[in-house]
Amino acid sequence: MKHITILAFFIFSSLFSSFDGKAQTSQSKSTSAKIEIIDFYGTHRCTTCKAIEANTKYTLDTYFKEEQKNGILVFKTVNVDEDKNYKIAEAYEASGTALFLNIIKKAKETHVDLTDFAFSKGRDKEVFSRELKSKIEAALKE
Repeated sequence: MKHITILAFFIFSSLFSSFDGKAQTSQSKSTSAKIEIIDFYGTHRCTTCKAIEANTKYTLDTYFKEEQKNGILVFKTVNVDEDKNYKIAEAYEASGTALFLNIIKKAKETHVDLTDFAFSKGRDKEVFSRELKSKIEAALKE
């Protein structure tokens, strides 16, 4: 009988400790996830390049104020022509205008290239904003 009591104690102890571990893991996932929206550009910018930045800012400020405030979403602009930005531009293989989502989860980065989308929709504020919002929402759910 003594062995059964001890065995039951260990079983319940391990069950409760595993539940605690799972709760901590899910909390750490949500607090460690971050998305950077990076707009690369060159010194000389065309109308579409300027529209990509403006429409990205509009989308973030319209639909993702809380996420920006909480640091979950961060918007960065990077001039690829400046020497100080060489390493980041090289890491993303950006030599001119490019738009990326950098999803950072558990210290691992995943680069999502949105450049083709940005150039094809960049000058249509409504379409660009709707589609970028959708892409960011999908990334936030991951």
